[in-house]
Amino acid sequence: MSAYLADIIILLIAAVIAVPLFKIIKLDAVPAFIIAGIVVGPSGLALIYNITEISHLAEIGVVFLLFVIGIELKPSRLWRMKKLVFGLGLLQVILTSIILSVAMYFLLDLPLRTIILVGPALALSSTAFVLQILTEQKALTSTYGRASFAILLLQDLAVVPLLALVSLLAMPNLSIGEDIIYALLESVVILLLIILSGRYFLHKILHQIAVADNSEIFTATALLIVLGISFITEQIGLSMAMGAFLAGLLISDSPYRHQIMAEIHPFRGLLLGLFFMSMGMAFNLQLLIEKPLVTFTFVVALLGLKFLILTALVFRFGFNKSNSLAVGLMLAQSGEFALVLFALAFNSNIISEQVFQQLLLVVILSMLTTPILAHYAQRILRKPAVTVTNNIPNKPIEAPIVIAGFGRVGHRIGEILTMVNKPFVALDLDPAVVENERKNNQPVFYGDVCKPELLKSVGAANAKLMIISLNNIETTQTLVSTLRKTYPKMIIYVRGHNIEQCKKLRNLGASGVVSDNIEASIELPHLAMQTAGIDDYKNNRVLTEFRDKYHAKLNEK
Repeated sequence: MSAYLADIIILLIAAVIAVPLFKIIKLDAVPAFIIAGIVVGPSGLALIYNITEISHLAEIGVVFLLFVIGIELKPSRLWRMKKLVFGLGLLQVILTSIILSVAMYFLLDLPLRTIILVGPALALSSTAFVLQILTEQKALTSTYGRASFAILLLQDLAVVPLLALVSLLAMPNLSIGEDIIYALLESVVILLLIILSGRYFLHKILHQIAVADNSEIFTATALLIVLGISFITEQIGLSMAMGAFLAGLLISDSPYRHQIMAEIHPFRGLLLGLFFMSMGMAFNLQLLIEKPLVTFTFVVALLGLKFLILTALVFRFGFNKSNSLAVGLMLAQSGEFALVLFALAFNSNIISEQVFQQLLLVVILSMLTTPILAHYAQRILRKPAVTVTNNIPNKPIEAPIVIAGFGRVGHRIGEILTMVNKPFVALDLDPAVVENERKNNQPVFYGDVCKPELLKSVGAANAKLMIISLNNIETTQTLVSTLRKTYPKMIIYVRGHNIEQCKKLRNLGASGVVSDNIEASIELPHLAMQTAGIDDYKNNRVLTEFRDKYHAKLNEK
């Protein structure tokens, strides 16, 4: 036990040091985890040798990654970009897969079942790297950012059939005829049963757990959904990752999806980091030293081939030369899903250890070139990315206005926003409120607004305005303080109950505060003065003066 604890401490220390250092030089966390794994692994300082045991635990990180992708790949999102996703993206994956597979068949002495998997896996790019860089460049809604995003969406979808392909290729004595057709049909039938049963039971289970009002049980339920469905798919001969993707799809339209995302986020981040560190520990530095020319030739060939294919396809879809070249450079690398697929294939004896090590070197080195290629992509464009009207929302944005609390007051706010066609997304911790509002097609989700990951999931990072209408004043104060520190430019309007509470909320960072008491105190004398025969001019003047004095008190420090 102490040996495993020591390994975990070493990995945590390596991650804590590596990730901030890579952030300083403007690189993503993925290469930081990989390099940290190389340093502590057998090829580096040799601080850890239990790679096999760690890699088994690390596979759960991939499960959570596929679960999140399943939740975020909503059909409506794909439909808005159908031409680019299913046209440009699909052509890129198919054409690149075929060319890479044919090249390996004639140039390398590899088994056919290895080539069938390796070609399509290398055709995928790094979603984690590219989206991070596009976000930092504020280019996600630019012309070349739009094309890159569409291709990445299709590549994420392509992971699912590739995961099924790994399971099929791992079957002993599998023939291309009846056996593979039977296996496919059996898998499809079982998957349909999982989807139908999940659609029918999952929502009811989540509702009952939410009614119990126990955050620990809700967290346990979220983990059970992901790992349980993943375990079932593994038992029927498919991969855990595919099961996680299905679980995500089943929850994608649920009012509880944002809270579930918030609950699993810490587990996903840590375990996914552990997966990339395990890849780094498996990195054979000796192989790179012994065969540097072979390795770098493979890397350059992969980058060059993908660049040419991408550039040509993007240009054929009507993009200009500069944008086509920029997309080609941005997506030329291989990606994290290639690491996932190769690890699964190696564990299933589809690829040999020597081939696995060589592929690992090629993928990791190609990923590390991404910041350099992105820099040259920006230089080719010669000017900051121009935003286009058909923009792609920077996930996970859902709406420009977020309403925290959808009770009596929050419901009225939503009604008024709907009347002026202003979209919003609302959060409430009462499952009965959520269920009732969802029946009326209101965008209300279950969740604890004090969880930062929940706010991020519903789009608070991109929201210009947030309205807080909670009954609990302590929760309201905590939320206002957190939002002001996290999102300093956000406009925050808050409902208070009395002048003391409102003044404190203003001091905590609220942009504007409205008291329940003041509005009733103004409306009742307004009616009384009308009945007493006081003319409207004097009536309104007195009330306006009273309101101004009240709000002046709110602004006092």
